[in-house]
Amino acid sequence: MKIPRLLQVVLIFVGIYVAFKVVFGFVLGQPIPSSLLTMYMFFVVAGLFMVFTFTDESTRELVAPIKALVEDPARKPVRNVVFIVVPLLAGAYAFNVMLPDFDAPLELRSIHPAPPSTVKIYDQRYDLSTLENPLRKFQKDDPQKFRLLVAEGAEVYIRNCHYCHGDKLDGNGPYAQGLNPIPLNFQDIGTIAQLQESFLFWRIATGGPGLPDEGAPWLSAMPVWENFLSEDEIWKVILFLYDYTGHRPRTWEQE
Repeated sequence: MKIPRLLQVVLIFVGIYVAFKVVFGFVLGQPIPSSLLTMYMFFVVAGLFMVFTFTDESTRELVAPIKALVEDPARKPVRNVVFIVVPLLAGAYAFNVMLPDFDAPLELRSIHPAPPSTVKIYDQRYDLSTLENPLRKFQKDDPQKFRLLVAEGAEVYIRNCHYCHGDKLDGNGPYAQGLNPIPLNFQDIGTIAQLQESFLFWRIATGGPGLPDEGAPWLSAMPVWENFLSEDEIWKVILFLYDYTGHRPRTWEQE
């Protein structure tokens, strides 16, 4: 059975909308903001009508059901229902959009601030564009030693970090709800999976006070871990973060 062109347009539109919602909202865990989704769907509609009205014949097929609904006297009952239901739905949508929102406005926050090109940590000057985790090499060279380093990183994390970032690295530690903003969820693919290990080294070592002035004022409760942990301990924690979450650190070759 041939599907009418107008129904094809509707089915494709709904399918793309559902795909955006499911893929980004449930699979990737990164829902698209409603304003951005509206813009995407506008371009989807424009593209669909360009494709389905490419020829005069396809245009006639597309508008035929609408023309029949308006002009065919036998379809008067259906036409009356459509002319009542469609304005009501449009009015309900407009009413919901215009309802006042009494929630406090969201505060803009840069999740991944731009790092400086170089940084001084542990009385050394590091070039973050070339800095690599010196312990990462053992993942291939000596897997047994690598597992030991990851285990040591887990111990450091449990002693110092889980209070905020949680036992499961999901940002839901026992102190998390007392912080504003709440700690990052490392399980989220939008956090450490998007970063190089050098970025994590800089953020952990320098904490909130080490954030660049360009984006001030910053919101971060991260302490300056350089004052409490050794350089090796920070690198071990980073190994543990990626190992536990199953994410792979980005490398400069991927840029």
